[in-house]
Amino acid sequence: MNPIRVFLVEDDPVWRKGLIDFLNKEPDLTVVGEAGFKAEAIERFLPAQADVVLMDINLTENNLDGIETAIEFMALQADSKIIMLTSLTDEAVIVESFSAGAVNYISKSSFKEIPDAIRAAHNSQSAIHPTAAAALRNEFLRLKNDENQKLLSPAERDILQLIHQGQTQTQIEQSLHITKRTIKNHINRILKKMGVKTSKEAAAKASQKKLF
Repeated sequence: MNPIRVFLVEDDPVWRKGLIDFLNKEPDLTVVGEAGFKAEAIERFLPAQADVVLMDINLTENNLDGIETAIEFMALQADSKIIMLTSLTDEAVIVESFSAGAVNYISKSSFKEIPDAIRAAHNSQSAIHPTAAAALRNEFLRLKNDENQKLLSPAERDILQLIHQGQTQTQIEQSLHITKRTIKNHINRILKKMGVKTSKEAAAKASQKKLF
């Protein structure tokens, strides 16, 4: 069985050498190429014919140019399997890395997990590091919440909140200084948007989703 071919992009020469030595001790892994900065990495990537790429997220200071390099790699080879290496735990950066095409994101402090992550990436298995998984989950929840917030207009949210508080249409009319006809029109739109049959169901659902 041929070893998994690894290409390493890392600006710190000491850390790069240490990681290369560490990986080459694994019987099924071999580092076939290395680079210390973006231009060098792009030049050497295709000739290395690597199966998996380890990409430092910051190749020059804090420019996140490892993400830019990952995008370049994906343009050169669409099925590239890139694992981002970093000491950053910023959720926005993690999400940006996956958007660039990375298949995993591992902290350098968890370097002992890198060999198994390489094997998982090579075998197209899902083995996202818990930190990355949490970031993606939080981003999904944030996007879902944004989507929910845009579902209803401010007026519709106000009406549902008052319904949830137990107010009648007459009381809502007085509270919001709008006519019953307007209230009914709002409620009809709300029921269609939320896929429910009654205003009380809509109010309960809106409360559950924290829409008001």
